[in-house]
Amino acid sequence: MKKIIGAFDGYKFSESTRDYTIYLAKHSNAHLVGVFLDDILYHSYRLSQVRFDGNGSQGNLKQLDKEDEEKRENAVHLFESEVQNAKLNYSIHRDKDAAFPDLLHETIYSDLLVIYKNETFTRFEEQAPSQFMRELLAETQCPVMVVPHTFKPISKIILLYNGKPASVYAIKMFSYLLPALKYIETEVLSINDEKESYHLPDNKYMKEFMHRHFPHATFTVLKGDAEQEITTYLKLQKENALVVLGAYQRNMVSRLFKRSLADCLIEKVNLPLFIAHNH
Repeated sequence: MKKIIGAFDGYKFSESTRDYTIYLAKHSNAHLVGVFLDDILYHSYRLSQVRFDGNGSQGNLKQLDKEDEEKRENAVHLFESEVQNAKLNYSIHRDKDAAFPDLLHETIYSDLLVIYKNETFTRFEEQAPSQFMRELLAETQCPVMVVPHTFKPISKIILLYNGKPASVYAIKMFSYLLPALKYIETEVLSINDEKESYHLPDNKYMKEFMHRHFPHATFTVLKGDAEQEITTYLKLQKENALVVLGAYQRNMVSRLFKRSLADCLIEKVNLPLFIAHNH
C-alpha cells in the first residue's frame, strides 16, 4: 500500500489539496496522511492586533491564540470528515516545529506529496511559486503533485519529454505510483529546436518504453523555445489535464539565476503538475 501525504496550512485550508489527495488515494489504494504544519512561530493574527494591559499582562493574546487553535482544529475536521466519508485508510500528523524542515522530513517516508500551488505557510501572500514552494520542490525526497485552487477529476495525462533522464524518470515514477491513471488519454509532448527534425528524441527507445507503460499514448512534437511552447500548449488544454515533468533539482546558485520550467508552469498554467526529480 502506497502512502500519499497532503500538506495543509490550518489557517488557510486548501479544499483542493484535500480533494486531490482523496481522489488519488482512491485510485491507488493508498494510505492517506493529512500533514498539518502547525508551526509554533506562525500565527494568523498580526502583531498590531495584540493589546497588552497597562499592568504588563498578556491582554488579548490568550484569546488570539485560542482562536488560532480553533482554526487549526477546524481544518483537521474539514479533512478528516471527508476522508472518513470516502472510507479511506488515513492518519493525521500535527507537526508543531518549523514548517519547512517538518514537511521535508515527512517526504522521506512518503511516496507522493500533494500541495496547493499558492502555499506560503506565512500570513503573507506571494506570487506562486512562493519561496517555500521553490525550496520544497528542490529538496523534496518524493514526487510532488502541485494542485490548482479548484479540484477537477483527471481525464488526460500530458507527459513532458525532452530526451533527458530526468524527464523519463518523472514518467516512470508517475507510472509506478498511479498505475490506475495511465489508461486514460495520454499524450507525450516534446519541443525540439528549430534546426532539429520533428522526430522524438531517442525515438526508438522512448516508443518501446511507452508501449509497455502507456500503450495508447499519442506523441506530439513541436518546435521553438521549450518554455514558451509548452506554456502556450498547456494553456489550451482543459482544466482536468494533469502534467508530468521532471528536472526541478538544481544547486542553489543555479536556481538564483535561472528559474525552472516548473516555476513557470506553476505561475502561468492552471493545471495539476506531477513533479519528480532523481537525486
